Order: sequence, then C-alpha cells, then structure tokens
Amino acid sequence: MQTRFSRAIAIALGLLAAVLTGFWGLRGHAIALPSALSTASETQLATAAAPPALVTEILNGKPISVLYMTRSEDTVLVRCYPGFEPIIRRRAMGSNLNAADAQQEGVLRCENPADYPREADLPDLDSL
Repeated sequence: MQTRFSRAIAIALGLLAAVLTGFWGLRGHAIALPSALSTASETQLATAAAPPALVTEILNGKPISVLYMTRSEDTVLVRCYPGFEPIIRRRAMGSNLNAADAQQEGVLRCENPADYPREADLPDLDSL
C-alpha cells in the first residue's frame, strides 16, 4: 500500500515538474501564430502608430541609426557635447525629391555653431 502511495506521489510530482518546466520555458517568449493580415501584402507599410524605435540601417555602405517615430505626441531628447547645438534639416524622401507632396524626413546632428556660415560670408539678397 505504501509503495502505491509513494508511486502516485512520484508520478504527480513528475507531472508537476514537467508542466512547470514547460511554462518556465515559454516565459518571456512570444508564440508565433499565423495571421491572415501578414500574408495579404508583403509590401504594405504599417499604418498604426507605434512607439519610437531606433533601428540600424545602411546608408552609402555605412551603418547609421534611424529613429522611427509615428506618433505626434512623441518627444525625443537630444544631448550634444558642450559647445555643440542640435540642428535638424528637413528634406524630401524617395526618388522624387522635388515633389511638393513627397514624404519628409529630418536629419538631426549635433554641430558646432562656429562651423556655420557667418552673415558676412552670405551673399547679399538684394543683389540676387
């Protein structure tokens, strides 16, 4: 009788250990489920707002960091070395850079104000 009871306890503990091990292995891992939306169009862009994401991309053969922001309420803090200022330059994206309705991107850099063109070096606008 005692061996049957011991055997039942051993089996129950073994099953409990297997179940807990299985759950522990899944902790923190996403389960990939097939989605009808993911196979609808491979070239479709995301339209839902997402939190900012810093992604490494390749530009002219060199790795750069690209910060993707899709929500208007997002704010980005930029810190530059002393004596440098954050400067953003806006430009059109894509192959048709002169299109009025082209998507815009900004290039943010920390630059030294001493490197900016001085007012004396700029052409006189009245002479143009």
